[in-house]
Amino acid sequence: MLKTLTRRSVRMTQSTVRTAIFPVAGLGTRFLPATKATPKELLPVIDTPLIQYAIDEARAAGIERMVFVSHPSKSAIERHVRHDATLSRQLRAKGKNAVARKLEDACLREDEHEVIFVMQDQPLGLGHAVNCAAAHALPSAVAVILPDDLILGKTGCIAEMVAAYETAGAGHMVATMEVAPEAVSAYGILAPTRTEGRLIHASGMVEKPSVDEAPSRQAVVGRYVLDGSIFADLDALTPGAGGEYQLTDAIAAGSKRIGLAGFAFSGRRFDCGSKQGMLEATLHVAAQDPAYAEVLSAFRAPATGRGGLTVAA
Repeated sequence: MLKTLTRRSVRMTQSTVRTAIFPVAGLGTRFLPATKATPKELLPVIDTPLIQYAIDEARAAGIERMVFVSHPSKSAIERHVRHDATLSRQLRAKGKNAVARKLEDACLREDEHEVIFVMQDQPLGLGHAVNCAAAHALPSAVAVILPDDLILGKTGCIAEMVAAYETAGAGHMVATMEVAPEAVSAYGILAPTRTEGRLIHASGMVEKPSVDEAPSRQAVVGRYVLDGSIFADLDALTPGAGGEYQLTDAIAAGSKRIGLAGFAFSGRRFDCGSKQGMLEATLHVAAQDPAYAEVLSAFRAPATGRGGLTVAA
């Protein structure tokens, strides 16, 4: 059974990447009406919200300071993230100690991690969201985690990237995965120069190219370890289409000075910004738990007359 990591189960690692930025201000329009009152980052895969997976991934990488770039309409995220002593007392008073303990393990405690919320009042792009956290980033490189890109594996993606970053020889590192030719135009695509193990050194990135113009099929997905100079490059950006500031433009600008590498992570990625990806992630997690075997088997076997869904383990 796949379980989200808890505060007690995570073995912290020493890290020179001390800050993680979580851009969570988006309105989640693809999931309306579900996201009218519930932030998309709180939508669950079975019973674990997407933001919880992202938090646990950062904790496992030894992150000290977590900066959430949110929106005033999404106060529920902060309530989920922070410890709620009143709720814990109420649960324990009713004898629900196991539930209280689970919530306490999930939350971020100020005596263990610094937790900062900043607001992105206008939807001006991922680059703008990351730059909203600039004043709160600790010295050294920073991690950026997009919660709706769920990456599940034995080792967290950011932990893998932080470990590789120490000796990568590149100032910026982006998580990459090979995608099918027909999917190339939906991603930023790496322009590789050489490969060393899981590292794919690159001269730059091309944003959403046609398959005929793409320099590779190595697509950039929602994990980044970025040199601290990223904030100066974000400050220097001019807005693109729709008035948005693109993080990929700032990474590309910096890569000319400090280098860029893709990282081929070991986990499996689910695009939970889409309904199809969210369903796939839910089925994947359910397939790891014997408690759901009977439900899933009813949809696996066409002979039952109840569908022929195949669930990948």
